[in-house]
Amino acid sequence: MANKEEKADEKQSSWKDFIYNPRTGEFIGRTASSWALIFLFYLVFYGFLAGMFTLTMWVMLQTLDEHTPRYRDRVANPGLMIRPKSFEIKFNRSIPQQYIEYVQHLESFLQPYNDSLQEANEPCPDGMYFEQDDVEEKKVCQFKRSVLRQCSGLADSNFGYSEGQPCILVKMNRVIGLRPRGDPHINCIVKRETPLQMQYFPIEGKLDKSYFPYYGKKLHANYVQPVVAVKLLLAEDDYNSELTIECKVEGSDLLNNNERDKFLGRVIFRVKVSK
Repeated sequence: MANKEEKADEKQSSWKDFIYNPRTGEFIGRTASSWALIFLFYLVFYGFLAGMFTLTMWVMLQTLDEHTPRYRDRVANPGLMIRPKSFEIKFNRSIPQQYIEYVQHLESFLQPYNDSLQEANEPCPDGMYFEQDDVEEKKVCQFKRSVLRQCSGLADSNFGYSEGQPCILVKMNRVIGLRPRGDPHINCIVKRETPLQMQYFPIEGKLDKSYFPYYGKKLHANYVQPVVAVKLLLAEDDYNSELTIECKVEGSDLLNNNERDKFLGRVIFRVKVSK
């Protein structure tokens, strides 16, 4: 029994000596000078690594432009999007609750295009790029929502939805430095044998060159991209049936038929209006 107690005391004493040995002054097997050397080594080692990382990041940042991405090969051609922000537009024209959300989306999107706000921007000449490469403060060309006429939401606050002839806004995504050649415009077709009548605002769905190039979010802070409104003039036979509509940007060198990217230069959506 006495031997067991002696062994227990020895074991406890060895653990205490390992943590701190008063005879040698060691803490967890090392003296204070040994611990100081280890701490100094890792301080210098990790300090060197931090310095190398900081220097590498600084050198990399010197190669970047604050306003223009260095590599833009994947977004050389813009995609198309629509407003209201839905690829399945379904509603009954007699039930306002079914289309009020679409109307609200359109009104919200067009707020920056209000004529009163656009008066502060430049009345740019049509058909010419608005080049500002040498200008530090980039100006913005006017695009007044009144240009969208029946689809502006000014004369008809319901954008044609209450009449069963809805307006769809088509916009091209922003690409810094893009200068489309030719005369870019939006053209829409319905995917069926018989055509569907549509109205375009501005006339012929034109995307005027004066809104290009775009210089980026920081330099072109108040920039608004051009928008084309497409009013679907549904006939009696078009109601209560789903229509698949494809809109493309045409008349320029912009791509619109890439099978691997369905949104590159085009957009497809479905519309079903009930009476």
